Amino acid sequence: MSADITFDDFLKVDIRVGQVMRAEPFPEARKPAIKLWIDFGAEIGERKTSAQITVHYDPETLIGRNVLAVVNFPPRQIGKFMSEVLVLGVPDQNGEVVLLSPDQDVPLGGRLY
Repeated sequence: MSADITFDDFLKVDIRVGQVMRAEPFPEARKPAIKLWIDFGAEIGERKTSAQITVHYDPETLIGRNVLAVVNFPPRQIGKFMSEVLVLGVPDQNGEVVLLSPDQDVPLGGRLY
């Protein structure tokens, strides 16, 4: 079990809904991954990331999918690719990532609360 945090700690994590606009294989990555370009609406705009989600997803099937991501981490260099957000998922029974997404249409950029 994790250490307790305060509600103020939770509010520091900015989790938003975005829509995958573009997705490409990332063959240069050490572990199989996909590059994603995600639109978070007018306030945040488009951000990019890479995700190790190749077991359940193909680049073509990700286009148009809404996902949840942390948008206020500092950018992180992944090989020659700059990752600007952290897409969120949970493990399946084999430990492979299943992406989190809203179950209804919501405005892009909507903040998790």
